[in-house]
Amino acid sequence: MALALGILDQSPVLAGAAPRDAVHETIALAREAERLGYHRYWLAEHHAMRGLADPAPEILLARIAAETSRMRVGTGGVLLPHYSALKVAEQFRMLEALAPGRIDLGIGRAPGGSQRVSMALESRDVRDFPAQVRDLCDYLDRTVPEEHPFSKLTAMPSGETSPEVWLLGSSDYSASLAAQFGLPFAFAHFISGDVEPVTRMYRRHFRPSRRLAEPRVILCLAAIAAPTPEEAEELAATIDLWRLRIRNGVDLPVPSLNEARAYPYTPSDRDEMTYNRRRLTLGAPNAVRERIETLSARHEADEAMILTITPDYASRTRSYALLAETFARAPARARS
Repeated sequence: MALALGILDQSPVLAGAAPRDAVHETIALAREAERLGYHRYWLAEHHAMRGLADPAPEILLARIAAETSRMRVGTGGVLLPHYSALKVAEQFRMLEALAPGRIDLGIGRAPGGSQRVSMALESRDVRDFPAQVRDLCDYLDRTVPEEHPFSKLTAMPSGETSPEVWLLGSSDYSASLAAQFGLPFAFAHFISGDVEPVTRMYRRHFRPSRRLAEPRVILCLAAIAAPTPEEAEELAATIDLWRLRIRNGVDLPVPSLNEARAYPYTPSDRDEMTYNRRRLTLGAPNAVRERIETLSARHEADEAMILTITPDYASRTRSYALLAETFARAPARARS
């Protein structure tokens, strides 16, 4: 592909489907993504949400790694404040042993659900997050300082290769931390929209580390491609309603097209949906590709990662196939 593409899969639970259907559709989509030539496949972490079925991406990742053989697979991401750094390091050292050279450990600090979720998971104070990131990398790389209270511990199974560690975020906080630690940065455009200074700041303040000599950026975008702009617009109605419900505290699966058509939207609802559309790229394949390329160039992104949710799993898979096809035909992108 002219621009390396990846997939971010939130394992959406669609209206009329069971949560286990969402998990099995994730496995099927990962197999298809590798066939289509995608470079990475990441799994997101969410808790106690009826519309998203994956609270444990590190478990599902083991299955995805077994179902694929070439593309990189990982998490987008593990929400580190819910866990100990050593436990996460050992989980991903195990995954690295199972699929050496293909594992990505994307980490974030969001709760992945409500504040009640954080309380139930007994999460650590997010102010501890920088220390957790540092400890996690040290455990993975066997570089824990001697003065550290756990310096004698080895994250097992140890090995010569190590997962790639990516810091995920939608704000300047995450970008600044990634730059400080010399880690690659995945910017969540699908959450915050086109906040261009975030990625610029990351590149400007990046400090080389033992893991990374130069800054690297993945731009994570929400997109829907369909054979016609009209069909893409129709498919997007479900994500419009789902996001509106989440904003209003309504926890339901991703709605059907019929639900989206029949919903009694208020003028305020429509204003909210228009505002949310700034985070979504949709249309015919070439138009979506051009928009992804434009945004990637603006953010100086090395790769793009696509999040697609539609009212049925077939149209989601088709959207990824259409994008893979149009990117494969596109001329090579000139690097700045």
